[in-house]
Amino acid sequence: MANLKSITVALEGDPTLRTFKGRDAWALDNLIAAGERGCTPIDHPGPRWSHYIYKLRRGGVGIVTHDEKHAGPYAGTHARYILSVPVEVIERRAA
Repeated sequence: MANLKSITVALEGDPTLRTFKGRDAWALDNLIAAGERGCTPIDHPGPRWSHYIYKLRRGGVGIVTHDEKHAGPYAGTHARYILSVPVEVIERRAA
């Protein structure tokens, strides 16, 4: 996953193939691997999760966001992102 250059996927019910590159590919690959439990910026550190999600959604990928509370010295909330449609990986290209 760390050396992923691009990922090409097919979404269930849509014949259009979609290719994502760089960190967008990294984020989608993490979402696919996480399955129903989804990803949070806490569990899968990345500098711009919300922007990756924005770009994936703009690219046609269905993703839901659940807000969750967390405790600790910096208590607050964080997002959990979960794919809302099955995604089939057609190709992964390493950097």
